[in-house]
Amino acid sequence: MASYNPLVENRQGQSPYGSADPYYHESTGYITPSRPAKRGISKWIKFGLPILILVIAGAVVGGVVGSHHSGSKSSSSSAAGSTPGAAEVSSAVSAKNAVGRFATGTNTEFFMPEYPATTNTAAFTSPTFLPASDVAVAWPKDSFAPSSPSATQVRPDRPRLIAPAYKWAALPTLISSDPYLKGWNDTIFGNATAYFSLPPVVYHMDGASGILDNAREIKQRIKAFAYVYRMTNDTKWVDRTWQEVANAAGNGTTTFGPATDRWNTVHFLDTAEFCAAYAIAYDWLYDMWTDDQRAQMRFTMNLYGLGPGLAVYNGDPNGVGWWSKNINGNWNCVCNSGLTMGALAILGDDTTNNAASLLAVTINDAKQNCAQGPSDDGTWSETANYWYFGTTGHAEMTSSLITATGSDFGLLSANANFNLTGLFHMHVTGTTSLFNYGDHGPNKFSTTANSMIFYASQYNAPQYALFQRDQHDAPEPWSMFWYDPTINGAFWDGMPLDHFFDNQLDQWTAMRSSWTDNNALYVAMKAGQLQNHQTHNDLDCGDFVLDALGTRWAGELGSGDYLSQDYFTSDAQNATRWLYYRKRTEGQNTILVNQQNQNVAALPKVTHGTTGDTQGSSTVMTVSGDSTAYWVADLSSAYFNVTSFSRGVRTINARKQVLIQDDINAQGTIMWRMHTNATVTIDSSGTSATLALDGQTMVVQILNAPSGATFTTGPASRLDGDPALPTGQSDQPNPGVTVLIINLPAGTYSLQVLFNPQWSGMQASDFKTPSSVPLSGWSLTSHN
Repeated sequence: MASYNPLVENRQGQSPYGSADPYYHESTGYITPSRPAKRGISKWIKFGLPILILVIAGAVVGGVVGSHHSGSKSSSSSAAGSTPGAAEVSSAVSAKNAVGRFATGTNTEFFMPEYPATTNTAAFTSPTFLPASDVAVAWPKDSFAPSSPSATQVRPDRPRLIAPAYKWAALPTLISSDPYLKGWNDTIFGNATAYFSLPPVVYHMDGASGILDNAREIKQRIKAFAYVYRMTNDTKWVDRTWQEVANAAGNGTTTFGPATDRWNTVHFLDTAEFCAAYAIAYDWLYDMWTDDQRAQMRFTMNLYGLGPGLAVYNGDPNGVGWWSKNINGNWNCVCNSGLTMGALAILGDDTTNNAASLLAVTINDAKQNCAQGPSDDGTWSETANYWYFGTTGHAEMTSSLITATGSDFGLLSANANFNLTGLFHMHVTGTTSLFNYGDHGPNKFSTTANSMIFYASQYNAPQYALFQRDQHDAPEPWSMFWYDPTINGAFWDGMPLDHFFDNQLDQWTAMRSSWTDNNALYVAMKAGQLQNHQTHNDLDCGDFVLDALGTRWAGELGSGDYLSQDYFTSDAQNATRWLYYRKRTEGQNTILVNQQNQNVAALPKVTHGTTGDTQGSSTVMTVSGDSTAYWVADLSSAYFNVTSFSRGVRTINARKQVLIQDDINAQGTIMWRMHTNATVTIDSSGTSATLALDGQTMVVQILNAPSGATFTTGPASRLDGDPALPTGQSDQPNPGVTVLIINLPAGTYSLQVLFNPQWSGMQASDFKTPSSVPLSGWSLTSHN
């Protein structure tokens, strides 16, 4: 099978949904996600709209917040710590209704929300939940509140999962009153209509030893079909749901996998997502199924899902349950979530006792593993993209337990810092796309960032929902029930421009000039350990991305071919994984010494500072002249042939320019590398490079150039002299990607590279040339 090349496939517009799928573009790991030509469609991109279904050969697998949000909104406080008075509430609600959805659309080049350049002090206020008694419409209180919750004692009415009957009853009124709920509802109906005419999902291996794409696409469809039925009572949606249910059981018009293992338990993620899809169909449409249909669904779920899942916890005779032991990544979340949802759905009807037995083990296992996914600074310990899969599983499982049993059983509190993971997601999102280091993972389909909306209420962090509700992946059924319509304000009001994530495992920073301007500057850099990321990491200490002028100038290559030999086998120094270009140090935006990979035992140390600027209520961010942030990492331990090496990044000139500096004493040859989609032109001196991309220009300069330091360019491919790949293996091409390079011999250097985005209205004289200051002397005022 040909190796998977996301850059090529993305630029051809080939995704599971065709060229109209923005979420696929945002989630993948290319240098600059491509942007299809603007189309004559709604200004609100419809998440998952399947204009064209393509099977891609080789698709890959793979104190801001406080305590739990009280069930009574009347005790909620604003971000500033005060409860709005009645007059303020009335004014805020009026302004909210007048403004409608804060973003004007998501049909920007990178499918990011586009906010109007305006100030509306009544609506764009501090994030908060308004008291329910003071707003026109709010969710009614759930009457199901057991005093002693049990995982096997569920609410008496259906549905049990995510959206109990009382929420369905209240939803039409909420939709008519809230512009977000109305818009999402319209999109869900549109997507369901598009899915309806398609044939049932075709069984195919997705290129990563599994059928995960199949499972998640079926789950996505079932959610939409079941939602629209419950909103319309039109039984055609029930019949269409049954087509997908029967098809996934092997009872459709085409073959669906081997009869002995249709849900592919050897890649248990697939199994779990099928369980979740069946759980939704069984529970949300419970009263519409005949006894025979429910019996068939239970039989299929037990045979291909819950039974094998219970076997994992009873000794794992088939060796498919590695994810249940000491795994704090997305696998544990997704697998336990799917099994738990399936068990809750059929509990009481299940004669095998699989459901009750699973609920006795999945919850505790998820608390010990899944809930530990975020580090103590909120960073998801795999990658920024795997955060989506892990938190979706965690949120679905937790929400299902709360609605079905009345308790989360500690899933929200098992990790005292889980509440910070929404903050991680906000800062790891640049002005164009994620700081998408490491593997970017499989196609997302039913996976979104809407856990942010769930966590907003659970952790009293309204800024999370306010941030997510304008994103292009927000419109889907979970949002309709997780969104709290008493929310008010703007996520950016009071939001710091900079953040430093200091956990030893991760260590990274994000700096920006605005939260609401798609043309703003964004730079992020990382250090951290190079192991213990569930083998999804790169050898990338010092790696960075840079956004400005509405495009990405320095970016990531993303995943390698997940089917490559021993790609996931090990992250040891001699691991085969580190032979593939996209995982090697030379495939990152950092320093390469002696053409060797970095030391996997690296333990960097970081220092940093910020002037602490926050954005106000206005979408127009005015940055003061002395506003800055800097971050310095001692990366000496990441290399084998250096005496000392530190890398620093800082914003200068009111956050209009970026300086990256490397202070290094190396015994091997030194190569500075940056990957870009831009067309690069180097001046006659060799010390200035002009980058052109998307009609914009960036000038990159070497300052105080050491003797012989000049820019050159090269292809994004393995270097001559690299260790050979395993026999029969080939590396992925990276067409359209240029590597900007500075080569230096062994020695001691202070290498300064200045990035000057050519902002509209700025003259050459407006750009500043910073002083040459050793990294050890960097401070907030060292470059004034």
